[in-house]
Amino acid sequence: MTMAESNETRLARFTGWFRRRPTSLEFWELLVTDRRVVWCFVGESFKSLLLRADTGERGRREVERSSAERALALDDRNFAVALESLRSVHLREGSRFRRTALTVTWRDDDDASTSVELYSTRSSDSQVDVVEALGEESALSHVDIGVETSGRLL
Repeated sequence: MTMAESNETRLARFTGWFRRRPTSLEFWELLVTDRRVVWCFVGESFKSLLLRADTGERGRREVERSSAERALALDDRNFAVALESLRSVHLREGSRFRRTALTVTWRDDDDASTSVELYSTRSSDSQVDVVEALGEESALSHVDIGVETSGRLL
């Protein structure tokens, strides 16, 4: 199924991100369409330095080739957030000693606010241009979108 067949237009893809959990790192990809943000789980690694590895490469390739609908079905942990529920997308640029962080906030069905912070993997690009392009999208005019740049080494 292509993006056209699902009546969704892909606006952006955030690739190379992980979420810190108590004992592991979860690797995630985000697909932003004109209808929703699809969160795609692509792998998990232990926090231990001896057992740590970026296990998401295969999953990233699969998500890249998939429509939003197919990407959503790739793993039971995948989920979607409707664009109407999206509140903010903020990217804080990293530095020599701090990883780039992407924070996405949305309103749940029960009107509670959920915020998830992801960090860039070593192999990911800055993706500042992706966030800035989303700020120009009319479908996201209600969303607070921003980039915090860091001019310092730390």
